Amino acid sequence: MRLDDQEQSRNVEDRRGGGGISMGRGSVGIGTLVIALAAGYFFGIDPSVILGLASNSPSSSGQGRPAARPPANDEMGVFVAKVLGSTEGTWQAVFAEAGKRYQEPRLVLFSGTTPTACGTGQSAMGPFYCPSDQKVYIDLSFYRDLRERFHAPGEFAQAYVIAHEVGHHVQNLLGISEKVHRAQQGSGNQAAANALSVRLELQADCFAGVWGHRADSMKKILEPGEAEQALTAASAIGDDRLQRQTRGQIVPESFTHGSSEQRVRWFKRGMETGDVRQCDTFSAATL
Repeated sequence: MRLDDQEQSRNVEDRRGGGGISMGRGSVGIGTLVIALAAGYFFGIDPSVILGLASNSPSSSGQGRPAARPPANDEMGVFVAKVLGSTEGTWQAVFAEAGKRYQEPRLVLFSGTTPTACGTGQSAMGPFYCPSDQKVYIDLSFYRDLRERFHAPGEFAQAYVIAHEVGHHVQNLLGISEKVHRAQQGSGNQAAANALSVRLELQADCFAGVWGHRADSMKKILEPGEAEQALTAASAIGDDRLQRQTRGQIVPESFTHGSSEQRVRWFKRGMETGDVRQCDTFSAATL
């Protein structure tokens, strides 16, 4: 990707290498953990009580401390900051066209686990967006999985992952996520709730495509052949392919993100048109 002229976003928060163990709201150090275990062994005190008090204390919650930014010599940190900066420019323009103001999300880099307003975030969850704090969370080890496990290498594949999560932020700002959540609660049916989740995820894929189209139109960020990298990534993380790998069988009614074919189709729609109006997955008769 050609990102040399792209400014880095100032909304990247680096929590990697904090040296603590995430416990809900805060981070608990090794010393506190030892004390808690000793209290349980010698005095019969439940260790979770001490850990709970420590993780909820002002000093451990991290509140009031300035957020760290990635080091200037951190190649991947710089890449993520530039991709996020590119999404900011794109969505600022899209919202301005509609007479609205885009509120930028923050992106948190973490390792292992981290506290979020949606509960404890874990690497095993993959990249995710928390609407309660309007932050995107990513453990960069996911990019190794993307390359080695899912066989989807390349910078644009990595950028697509960020753009998809930012797409969820756009849905949150537009009130789409809340409407879907209410509809899921009222469905009374897990399969119906899953179907709504699929439409939400496919729309985020389409929004990622809109970013790709507009960013390339504005700054020519793509090298020849790079668009296919994102298509490969979208296909690699389709529900059908993941279920075949992990379960050995495909159960469509349990899909929550969409099939490989669907994810590719909706990303391509956004990528080819650059028009958010083409991303209405909720009105589409077929996905």
